[in-house]
Amino acid sequence: MARPTLREVARQAGVSLGTASQALNDRPGVARETRVRVLNAAASLGYFQHARPALVEAHPLAVIGLLGKYSAGEATGIDPFYSQVLAGVEHECRRQGVSLMYATVEVDEHNRPVAWPPMLAEQRVDGLIVAGAFIEDTLAAIGAAFGAGGDTSQWDDTVRQAPPVALVDAYSYVQPFDSVVIDNFDGAYTAVSYLVERGHTCIGLIGSERGAYPSVLERREGYLRALEHNDIGCTFIEDGPLTRPAGTEATLRLLERCPQVTAIFACNDDVAIGVLNAAAALGRRVPDDLSVIGFDDIDLAQEIDPPLTTMHVDKVLMGVLAVRHLLDRAHNPDRPTLTTSISPQLIVRDSVRHIPVPLPCVKG
Repeated sequence: MARPTLREVARQAGVSLGTASQALNDRPGVARETRVRVLNAAASLGYFQHARPALVEAHPLAVIGLLGKYSAGEATGIDPFYSQVLAGVEHECRRQGVSLMYATVEVDEHNRPVAWPPMLAEQRVDGLIVAGAFIEDTLAAIGAAFGAGGDTSQWDDTVRQAPPVALVDAYSYVQPFDSVVIDNFDGAYTAVSYLVERGHTCIGLIGSERGAYPSVLERREGYLRALEHNDIGCTFIEDGPLTRPAGTEATLRLLERCPQVTAIFACNDDVAIGVLNAAAALGRRVPDDLSVIGFDDIDLAQEIDPPLTTMHVDKVLMGVLAVRHLLDRAHNPDRPTLTTSISPQLIVRDSVRHIPVPLPCVKG
């Protein structure tokens, strides 16, 4: 007769594999009634008589779920930023002997989820990584799956019973979670300061708008602060979404309105490519007539002509650290919430020129 497995115990008790492991090993963070249900299931299956110590001490996270995102109304595709985060998650899961389930979640223009994959509702995962979205609604979905529904008064109890959650470039203002974020403010400050060092005083900002995603607003604030600290009183901001086509359109509007702009800080590399497209349409050569600097350092940034100067973000490391946050949280459920901030690094390529004699900034 085959030996009963920890997975069979979890299935019979109606809990996740990680919860079953925590209950059998008397770890904190498991409700009393849940622990009793797991112990009863283990006893009825004869798990204790057959289990070896290695099985009893099974990894608390056997399956991690990763939620990526795609915009509502757009075809799903490979995101150049989050695909690298996924690579980091996969690498660390293999190293730790953890299985990985990946699903995309549809988000609206404010990165708020509007639809959910089955792996949440069916409780298939023992830990969850959410990448690039607001997650108040994620928490509500987890609560519905684990019995709390949309009742926010029960969210604290729900979070204790639900799988651990880690965020990657994602934000929650209701419930604190372990997270891995980018130092967006400092990265933008560094990018704009570099343009000033190269002699630029009329510097535009493309790819942000009021009410944008928090990381974008932090980059917008870094742009403003860098100009302020360098005693440059002129700002050239053209609002628009964080997409390549919107970047092109916003740049066309900005340069028509303010032709004196000599450099543009784009809030990510995809928007920067849109800026390059607009410059080409206007007959402006990069970097001779217009300098451009991006953010994120996606693979395409070094392949376009000219190669893009940008702020490098270690996206693979972000994925690795998210998995480590989850594993540590599973072993230490009562520890304080941790946030790890990744510092971007300036990558100098060929899209920014030096102006030997800076011209005074003129708003015009």
